[in-house]
Amino acid sequence: MDQLPYDPFSGLAADDPARNRNEARDSLFLMADFRIAGSNEIQHVRVRNLSAGGLMAELANGLPQGLDVEFDVRGIGWVSGKIAWSAAGRVGVAFSHPIDPMLARKPVGQGTKTPVFVKPILTRR
Repeated sequence: MDQLPYDPFSGLAADDPARNRNEARDSLFLMADFRIAGSNEIQHVRVRNLSAGGLMAELANGLPQGLDVEFDVRGIGWVSGKIAWSAAGRVGVAFSHPIDPMLARKPVGQGTKTPVFVKPILTRR
């Protein structure tokens, strides 16, 4: 069977070195703010994979490869990068500088106890 000229899942060309990267990616689901670099228009997107070098996000309208973009990732802040690929409602972004993806996994709460409003009310019968 002949090899496809591109990977239909990532949209990367068969000879693209990004297809063979071995960087660990953390599969997750989190919301992030997104904007094209230099723009004030912010969109909310779902981030599905996050690594030190980039992310994959759901974005209904594709974007051109090489476009400068920025993401505000929880626990990390605004991160700049470029669109590496765009296909089937998803985009891959290569960050300009590595990040620590574990910071996005840190809890957002400040306390060490479960808040009272979350605890169930138990009554005796």
